[in-house]
Amino acid sequence: MTTSASPPITDSRLDATKMRRISLASVIGTTVEWYDLFLFGTASALVFGKVFFPEFDGAVGTILSFLTFASAYLARMVGAVFFGHFGDRLGRKSMLLISLTAMGVATFAIGLVPGYDTIGVAAPFLLLGLRVIQGLALGGEWGGAVLMTVEHAPDKRRGFYGSMVQIGVPTGTLLANGAFLLVASNVSSSALLSWGWRIPFLASAVLVGVGVYIRLHIEETPSFQAVRQEGVKAKIPFFALMRRYWRQVLLGGVATLSTGSTFTLMVASGVSYGTKDLGHSKSLMLWAVMVSCGIAFLAIPYFGRLSDRVGRKPVIYAGIVAEAVLAFPFFWLLDTGSAPAVFVAYALMMLAFSANYGPIATFLAELFGAQVRYSGLSVAYMLSGLLGSAATPAITAWLLSLTGSSSSIAWYVLGAAALSLLGLLLLAETRFGDIDELGAESRPAVRPVGADA
Repeated sequence: MTTSASPPITDSRLDATKMRRISLASVIGTTVEWYDLFLFGTASALVFGKVFFPEFDGAVGTILSFLTFASAYLARMVGAVFFGHFGDRLGRKSMLLISLTAMGVATFAIGLVPGYDTIGVAAPFLLLGLRVIQGLALGGEWGGAVLMTVEHAPDKRRGFYGSMVQIGVPTGTLLANGAFLLVASNVSSSALLSWGWRIPFLASAVLVGVGVYIRLHIEETPSFQAVRQEGVKAKIPFFALMRRYWRQVLLGGVATLSTGSTFTLMVASGVSYGTKDLGHSKSLMLWAVMVSCGIAFLAIPYFGRLSDRVGRKPVIYAGIVAEAVLAFPFFWLLDTGSAPAVFVAYALMMLAFSANYGPIATFLAELFGAQVRYSGLSVAYMLSGLLGSAATPAITAWLLSLTGSSSSIAWYVLGAAALSLLGLLLLAETRFGDIDELGAESRPAVRPVGADA
């Protein structure tokens, strides 16, 4: 294995105009992807149980709806390996275009699927199949978007530019909930269940078109150009990844686990709990999510920039600890039945999430050498989704049906935070690494016992 790097390719890293264009392309693309993904989550909480699983009672129908939501996370792992392979072999840009197009087609098609009352059991199976395609697409989208910004960014601003990609999560969620809120406030409940819910899915075609157009005009990253010029592409990137970086993959996935469980708690489980168990209106819960996402839109790049000054791990540590501290207060505030308390709960938890989530993309990218970075970043992050986001809605619905108490969910949040803290503790700080490094030998894979965080 080689540890040499190609002659530095720095022009794009010194061109602020190019960086703004690249950053915008990544943000718009990930916004579209997360809009599509979380649109499904919102629909799962509010309508899919009745539309696609009407033969089951309310709790079981909701759990089945959320399990369909979770199915995409298994597909995301497959997509991470598939797109990671070709992203490390052929380049970042082409995989980004393919993944975004696939996501758009699947989301548009979901808006056309007939309900259970029309085609029976075929309806949930069609929904599941399209959800899997969504997962495959996202498995390749996120990692490529992160690398487009991080591998182009100046060394001292990688945390900030990496966090810009993360803005796609609250922005996509904001748009998804806004679309549902707009439709729900203008049609009757029966119309929402009949046809209204389809409008936000069909409207995604416009966003996808904009995203594809912008991405057609971005350049390949300097790090991949270095790999190509040196002639050191991995033959099978996933095998090379697991041979050299298996600890970073596993620990990175565990360290990122709480970001997925916390965010999914707010945008899916929290909405379901607030409406079905506490009797809050759908509009109130959607507005709470939207306002908190607006906070995250500003907070995520702030914490990303902070990680450029103090390091990735201290900021991520603070976010995870804040999530744990707020686990019980979040539900105490929701349980009061007060609308202002709901907004406060969401705002505080979203700030904690932002500190955790802002630097995590850059942190994960910096764990891996350039030859296998697309694969490594994607697999580690999708592993975290499988461990955290995928199971959260179904587990929380089950815990509520079993205990009847929101404290059981708070303990679940605390457990996820504890695991993430342990995973992060065992990883080394990455802030000062060489993003164009090709080999693995000089990279601090795992934090030495007794070393400073």
